[in-house]
Amino acid sequence: PPAHSRNDWIGPPDKHSNLRPVIFYVPPEESPLERRLREARQEAQACDQRFWARHNRAFCQEKEEFIYSRLKAKGLEMRDETGQKATLNAEEMADFYKDFLSKNFRKHMQYNRDWYKRNFTITFLMGQVALARGLRWLRWKKKSV
Repeated sequence: PPAHSRNDWIGPPDKHSNLRPVIFYVPPEESPLERRLREARQEAQACDQRFWARHNRAFCQEKEEFIYSRLKAKGLEMRDETGQKATLNAEEMADFYKDFLSKNFRKHMQYNRDWYKRNFTITFLMGQVALARGLRWLRWKKKSV
């Protein structure tokens, strides 16, 4: 982002996690509470990035292995005679998706619990920052009157 920007910047989706990274604006006179909020948001983003990058890699790898094993069982190659990548029908892929989700259920539940904890903390900090800013604004208004 440009040096004069006073906003967070959102980048293009990451190729591994598919999440859009955020470059957080750091105000020149950031209070300790505002810093805690920004750092909590950055940590939440990093945790999400790590989880979804690992998850998507595992998904793609297991999907390829599943397709290969099903095609091999049918006596087919990964590419057909025209060089196109061979595919499976929707019912066969539904079996994979169901198995993958079942196998990773506990990981998803743990991720969701952690996500809610992090976002509750962020929401609480946002409330504190809003209250502190409101009180600071009221004090400034009182002095200027």
